[in-house]
Amino acid sequence: MIYLLGLFADNILPIMLVAAAGLALQRLLRLDPYPFSRLAFYVTTPALVFWLLIGTHISPPDILRMMAFTGAAVLAIGLLSLLVAKGLRLKGETAAAFILASTFMNSGNYGLSLNQFAFGEEALAWASIFYIAGTMLTNSVGVLVATAGRASPWKALAGLARVPSMYAIPAALLVRSLGGELPYALSRPVELLAAAAVPLMILILGMQLGHAGLPKERGLLAGATALRLIAAPAMAWGLAILFQLSPVARQAGILEAAMPTAVLNTVIALEYRIQPAFVTGAVLVSTLLSPLTITPLIALLGGG
Repeated sequence: MIYLLGLFADNILPIMLVAAAGLALQRLLRLDPYPFSRLAFYVTTPALVFWLLIGTHISPPDILRMMAFTGAAVLAIGLLSLLVAKGLRLKGETAAAFILASTFMNSGNYGLSLNQFAFGEEALAWASIFYIAGTMLTNSVGVLVATAGRASPWKALAGLARVPSMYAIPAALLVRSLGGELPYALSRPVELLAAAAVPLMILILGMQLGHAGLPKERGLLAGATALRLIAAPAMAWGLAILFQLSPVARQAGILEAAMPTAVLNTVIALEYRIQPAFVTGAVLVSTLLSPLTITPLIALLGGG
């Protein structure tokens, strides 16, 4: 128990404290998290991904392997969520909101910072690849789930062109193929922006939780939370073995898969009007309960 408390204090509590600062800022100053979120999405996160990949030894085949693992992990929990929704006879918007909340994880705001604290810079590089693939899936498959046939699949796929981080991978690989060196005039601004990415993400998480509340469907909320926090990492563990991920990649991938419901799901739910109160509630509850599942998971993965 003391060991688990130490893991929580060293790895999760710092994130919670910074998120609490973001929550306090939102409540006291009435800050809108949207412009901060756009800053992270379009500027600091692509810089972080680019900076990590030009400084790592992860090969292009291994990058593709991690992206394939991410796709398999999201697809697996998505199919399980669909089966549960059918078993509960959920229909229409309720089913879409349940699947959205259960399937897509907060691999950015929460996952990247936690991987850095628990497993170090190398794990952060692997986690950033998971984050990119997960964001691409949320912006495509997530939109398809939300629209439930009301929008063209091509429209959802076209949204991928607006995910800046996905361009960071080929850009970093190009720089690496040319020797991996950037002039200081370029490398230092990128490094500064990359260093701002993780703390900004955690502050945004706190700001966004300030808008969350508990929905009426408590039973469905419990089910979605259990799928996200328990079933998802269990399935990812098996897939990590199947994909033969390296030890650090396995740690990063499983931990990313165990993250609570993605805040981006709330944006999608609001945009397509599929019970945003339920999805926002899932973000709040799964985030608050996540230390109970993630702390022992870090111990099982060998973190410290």
